[in-house]
Amino acid sequence: MEIVNGSYYPGEVVYVIIRNPHVQDAANVQEAAVVNNPEKPNELALFVYETYYPLTDEIAVYKSEAEAETAFQQAFGDTEVEGYYG
Repeated sequence: MEIVNGSYYPGEVVYVIIRNPHVQDAANVQEAAVVNNPEKPNELALFVYETYYPLTDEIAVYKSEAEAETAFQQAFGDTEVEGYYG
């Protein structure tokens, strides 16, 4: 999904797929807040896990949790399948 900063506003809740930095093969859908970037006041950022991430077209952002979950399933498959270890 291409991101256009003009289509998001501070205070908006969005969803992203984020990898666990400690376990490289683990990812999940996470709620994030769109905020003003504290390092660049004229830009927006995502605030997730007490960290700011620049809101760029390199991050897939979804307006709804259902949309993010669908994208997650397409990318990573069904993690509820028996015998899945990843």
